[in-house]
Order: sequence, then C-alpha cells, then structure tokens
Amino acid sequence: MSSIFDTELDGDRLREECGVFGIYGHPDAAALTALGLHALQHRGQEAAGIVSFDGERFQTERRLGLVGDHFSSGKVIDRLQGSMALGHVRYSTTGETILRNVQPLFAELAAGGLAVAHNGNLTNGLTLRRELIAQGCICQSTSDTEVILHLVARSQKSRIVERYIDALRSIEGAYALVALTNKKLIGARDPFGIRPLILGELNGAYILCSETCALDIIGARFIREIENGEVVVISDEGVESLRPFPKQPARPCIFEYIYFSRPDSMLGGRSIYEVRKAMGRELARESAIDADVIVPIPDSGVPAALGFSQETGIPFELGIIRNHYVGRTFIEPTQTIRSLGVKLKHNANRAVVKDKRVVLVDDSIVRGTTSVKIVRMMYEAGAKEVHMRISSPPIKHPDFYGIDTPEQKSLLAATHSLEEMREYIGVDSLAFISVDGIYRAMGFDGRDNNRPQFTDHCFTGDYPTHLTDLVGESKKQQLSLLAEAG
Repeated sequence: MSSIFDTELDGDRLREECGVFGIYGHPDAAALTALGLHALQHRGQEAAGIVSFDGERFQTERRLGLVGDHFSSGKVIDRLQGSMALGHVRYSTTGETILRNVQPLFAELAAGGLAVAHNGNLTNGLTLRRELIAQGCICQSTSDTEVILHLVARSQKSRIVERYIDALRSIEGAYALVALTNKKLIGARDPFGIRPLILGELNGAYILCSETCALDIIGARFIREIENGEVVVISDEGVESLRPFPKQPARPCIFEYIYFSRPDSMLGGRSIYEVRKAMGRELARESAIDADVIVPIPDSGVPAALGFSQETGIPFELGIIRNHYVGRTFIEPTQTIRSLGVKLKHNANRAVVKDKRVVLVDDSIVRGTTSVKIVRMMYEAGAKEVHMRISSPPIKHPDFYGIDTPEQKSLLAATHSLEEMREYIGVDSLAFISVDGIYRAMGFDGRDNNRPQFTDHCFTGDYPTHLTDLVGESKKQQLSLLAEAG
C-alpha cells in the first residue's frame, strides 16, 4: 500500500500494475515462482500471490506487501506443493489494496479449479461487470480479473481452453493473462500485444512470465515472446499455439521500453538498457546544450543520461544519491516532515553539482511535483544552472491499459505549454525527446508506412482499442466505479 511519502516522492513516476509468472512441470514450481516474482517486483510492490496444484488440490497463498516479506519462508513454500504454479505481483491504480483483490484469483468451476493472473486493464471491464451483476453474478473482488473468471464460468463451450477463448472474445483492452488448471497452464496476449508475455524453459519445464529477467533469476532459457492475439496451452503434451483472433499488426506499449521493463530485460529482440541509452543519445541530438555535467534522476534516468553524456561528451556524474531504504512503514509524517519532501529519497551530491551547469535527465514528467523539488535541491546544492532533458515525449493523455496516470487535467504537459512547464519546474531550459526521436532510438527512421506503430497514446492520443467504459464518464468516474483494475 502506498504511503503519503510514496505520493510525495513519486509524483512524476508512472506505475505499471502487474507482473505474472507461471511454470508447468517442475518439482520446485512454487519456489521458482517466488524467485520469478522477486525479479518482477518492480512491476508491483503492493501485493503478491501464488497458486499451486499438487495433482489433487489447489493451494493458495496471497499476501499484502513485497514478495521477499512473505515468500522467502520455507514454511510458506512448503504449503504450495506441486509441479505447477502461478504467481502475481500487483500495484493497484486506485482505492484500497485489500486481500480479496490480490491475485491470482481462484474459482471452482464446473470443469474444475481455475486460477487467473492478469497484467493489464480491460477497457470494457466495468461494462461487463455491470452486465454480469445484473444477471445475478456475485463479485467477491473489485478487480476486472474476476470478470474473466465469470465469463469462463458462463461459457457454454465444453473444453476449458474453448471456454477461456470464448471469454477472451468478450473483453477489450490490454492484457497478458496466465491461467492455471489442474492439467494446463494457459497464456494469452491481447490482439494488439500491448502488454508483454514471454515463454521460457527450464529443464523441460515451461514458463510464462512478463519479462526475461524473471527467466534469468532461475537460469531458465528464453524461447520467444507470445505473439499478439496468441493463446498458448502448456500441458504434458508440450506447448500448443492457438490464434483465435484475426491477425493484425502488433502495437506493444512504448513505455515498456521507456520505463517499465527492467534494464536487464530483452523485449522485441532489443536490450532495454541499450534502447534507453539510444533514447538518451537521440535526446542529445535534438536538444544538446552547453553544460558541465550530466546528472541522472535515479534510478530510471540513468541509461538515458549515459547515452546523453556519450553523445555530447559532457561528463556523466551521480549528482543525486538515492536512498533505497525509504520504506512504506516510515514514521507517519507531520506537515513539517512532509515539507522535507524529496530529500527523504534523494539527496544532492554537492561536490558534483556545486558551481556547475547541470543537465538533469529523467524518463518522464507526469505531474511535475517531484521535478520541482529536485531542481530546487540542485540550486540549494550550489548549481550555477539547471537544465532538464526528458527521454520521453510530453505525456498529454491518460492511459487506460494498465498504467497509473492521473486524469488529463492533472498531467502537466496537457495543461501547460513547454515554457509554462519550464517556469513551473524552475529550470533554465526544458526539452523532451520527440515522438519521431523515440522511434529513431528504437531503430526506425521516419514516419512512413513501413514503421511499426507502438502503443504511444499517452503522447499522441492515438488509442488502439475501444474505450467502452469511458463513454459518458471521466476516467475518475470510471476508476471510482471499477475501483481497481489489473
């Protein structure tokens, strides 16, 4: 659960809701799942859960808090017997984080037990939920993942995989789903492939997970990414690939490359770390400035700042030191302590910035509140000039696919011109990479028809799917009704 400090310190941070990890055919399935979730902890820090199947029954352990706080104990893992398991880490976008919303969600259906873990957000989840409740369904959580369980349960198809696909035909939005039955592990990626899903292998056991770093931690082998619109069924017979949707061009989320994925992960055949450095180099080509030192805003700004430094020849220095041990159980803050703000998490390295012309590099600006505090901190540490460079374009539109962004009116770039943003943040200059620059950093030149289209709606307003739930409702109204997605 986020504390008031998280709100104060992370006002410019985007948050991705979930990470998933499933494994089939390994005697240490639950322990490996816990390790995989630990590698995916950056995708959600509020809750974690694991469901396993031992050949006779399902076992479930769900907890609020970090993976290591609850799943490092042998006693917990010992209760999760079996050679197949499914795990989930989550960050909720709104409302209260409560145990009944922690995934994987599990239900006993006519065809047997079914556990589902979901990364993403359904843009018609609220509409479907209302319809199901009107038809007599009883919802135990406020997660749109439960809608999927109900749709599977109500399907008239005979086989569980057919029922699962039948449910997928009713949903819209972004999703990477992994489901566990008593005989199968089933993965599905939405028709646009907005959210990622990876297939791996370890000593004959197959794995589905959100990022390759979850394979690395257990020494597993990367096989491939699940394709957009693909459903994979893992059983004793191996891996079966189904394609129930009409084929269309993929539109993966650009923020996986800019911010969400761990730097040591691979996605789309690219090193996330190298892509972020390339974004920094492209940013420098577009908006270089005469300065003395390049300083990343840690930790997410580091690769882009390295690229910016390499392109310009301006030295890279750690001018801001991050305290990684500011926890959510820190003292309940008074207004006086809250006024200390960002210094609880970041502190200026005075020896690096004093009397220097500093270029701060970060990956994004959302509300701008943290940027204001960090810039002020640079000046207080003796910086002569402070310039800011951002390795993503201005975020002008909210997200509805599993990223926690505020309403459009709370996005700084949606309500302020570039000059107004510069004045608000208090820097000597401010520049963002262009949309074209992002694509060039990804290895694509120009804006012709041969260039793939990523999901970049936060910059362009080009939403790839229907936003059914938003018809006649603001995002705030939608979220207050749906309460929690993903």
